Amino acid sequence: MSFICVLIIVSFTVITFASSSPKFGLPISCNLGKNCYIMHYVDLDPTPKEVDFGCGRQTYDTHNGTDFGIANLQVMKQGVSVTAIADGVVLRVRDGVEDDLISNQEEKKAIEGKECGNGIVIKHENGWESQYCHLKQNSIIVKNGMKVKKGTVLGMVGTSGLSSFPHVHLSIRNNGKIVDPFVGITDKTGCEIKKNSLWDRSINYIPTGLIDAGFADEIPTQQKLWEGKFYRHQINSKSPQLLFWINMFGVLENDIEYFQLVNPNNQVIINQENPIKKSSRLWMTYTGKNNKSTLEKGIWIGNYKLIRNNQIIVNLERKITIN
Repeated sequence: MSFICVLIIVSFTVITFASSSPKFGLPISCNLGKNCYIMHYVDLDPTPKEVDFGCGRQTYDTHNGTDFGIANLQVMKQGVSVTAIADGVVLRVRDGVEDDLISNQEEKKAIEGKECGNGIVIKHENGWESQYCHLKQNSIIVKNGMKVKKGTVLGMVGTSGLSSFPHVHLSIRNNGKIVDPFVGITDKTGCEIKKNSLWDRSINYIPTGLIDAGFADEIPTQQKLWEGKFYRHQINSKSPQLLFWINMFGVLENDIEYFQLVNPNNQVIINQENPIKKSSRLWMTYTGKNNKSTLEKGIWIGNYKLIRNNQIIVNLERKITIN
């Protein structure tokens, strides 16, 4: 049986549904805002521009689902479950696609026709379907025709298909038409519309947030952060550099970020302020020092704040023990 593998273009046609709207669970086993996050929402703008349901920019043109992400590949290897959002029957399954972090056009072309990667489509009552994409290779444990309950583990979060970071892409359809679960069924376009959430719980809209933060002894790149190279990283006193990095999403032009690096003697080594010059859906930033001599042993502290219109949007502290 063939599998729906290409991204389905968002349709804004009126969807009719006779009975009350369902209430869906999350497609991932995690604590939103703590060890996972929503990177992208459904694009509600029918033009080549894009807008998410909160009138923000955490989406891209024609994006037809919600992307639930995790910090890096090291977390992915530990195993994060993808779960059914409602009772239903498995319609289609594909597995066996390798996990990869797509970073250029050549890699993108190589997976044409398999953009969803390892994925599952589940049929629910009253014309509803859910589709789950980018699961980890060989992790899917359900088969065509299998009945599943809400919360049933389907597989594990991965990076298969057209994926540049570890996440599960969830698309919800009613009678073949895309429905944003934060909005519900509507014939309206754009974000300034009445919203009838389909989630079974309250989910805050977070247009700007933290993915991960930590320390490194070499210059971090986005690829290295997704790989988890500095995840729970250890640094010794002879390291040539001590860098404090932050990986986050949804920064806006004119945001201001503040860095502080404090040594074990409680001396402020770095106190830095940077204005954000360009809005970005994904943002990696860092500060630090080159070490001409050995680092002071003990606990180093990194503090970071992101300020928008005089309000603190992100505020975090990280510590590392230098031996």
